Amino acid sequence: MKAFAMLGIGSVGWIEKEKPVAGPYDAIVKPIAFAPCTSDIHTIEGAIGDRKNLVLGHESVGEVVEVGSEVKYIKPGDRVVVPAITPDWRSVELQDTGLGQHSGGMLAGWKFSNIKDGVFSEYFHVNDGDMNLAVLPDGITLEAAVMLTDMVTTGFHGVELANVEYGDTVVVLGIGPVGLMSVAGAQLMGAGRIVGVGSRPALIEAAKFYGATDIVNYRERSVVDRVLEMTNNRGADKVIVAGGNCDILIDAVKILKAGGAIGNINYFGGDEFIPIPREAWGVGMGHKAINGGLTPGGRVRMERLIELVKYSRLDPGKLVTHVFYGFDKIEEALQLMKEKPADLIKPVVLID
Repeated sequence: MKAFAMLGIGSVGWIEKEKPVAGPYDAIVKPIAFAPCTSDIHTIEGAIGDRKNLVLGHESVGEVVEVGSEVKYIKPGDRVVVPAITPDWRSVELQDTGLGQHSGGMLAGWKFSNIKDGVFSEYFHVNDGDMNLAVLPDGITLEAAVMLTDMVTTGFHGVELANVEYGDTVVVLGIGPVGLMSVAGAQLMGAGRIVGVGSRPALIEAAKFYGATDIVNYRERSVVDRVLEMTNNRGADKVIVAGGNCDILIDAVKILKAGGAIGNINYFGGDEFIPIPREAWGVGMGHKAINGGLTPGGRVRMERLIELVKYSRLDPGKLVTHVFYGFDKIEEALQLMKEKPADLIKPVVLID
């Protein structure tokens, strides 16, 4: 089969691979829509180490073409939402911690284009099909559905990690597609003031659509100064980190009130260490919690997100600004994600 892969650090291209085979609990899916992600760019650049001929991609909606002998719920012909995170639901780690994201080891629930081939191929393998695939109902567009697989679930997880409650003042650092879904998630959880931090006009407009009450343009003035000014030096109740380099936690800690919480869903690459400002952290005793996590995966989470779209609580399709048609357009869409032109939020490739 044909696939688009990371050939080595900094190198990508089309390759031929054997069609995957389903084990007794697994499924084989052919994509009908997929989307490139900034994480794919980080992977190509070597953020998780070198990979040779590893098929890229972890955001897809597809059609089931084959299932294993023990698969009872999913069947061939089903159109399914494929979460970016596909835990091993029979793992010891999940029983121990309840965190399927780390089943098989830290971050090992993230399999696509990390520890096995991803979704940018004519067919791809999904472990534990019954537990990791959600049937896509009629009436939901492919563009909206593919956003659920990573952008929505990851953005919402930032809200969960920060423990956003009704009436909170929440600052979202980075209003790319994931940060925009943190804005939407904070609004759904009842946050009062929601401050989006970003600079591109398209993202600012989208942040307001999803519920941001205020925007801070980090190119125009200090985010720390502006947020402290807005909160009368009290600081934000909650901060969600959805972008930036390793220094972004400095700002996050500085703008957070004592007793508040940071939810980090940012993928840090580059530096070996992440700095935390000692004094602003209350010299270690400020009760400023820093929670970082990989989004949960699995069928039930996808089904819950589908319900939000089905009943018009959320429109993730608004994230999609560029649509490509045809399997061979993935390289062009991925390049767009790397270049990030001013009008881009998220590209999607439709195949059927």
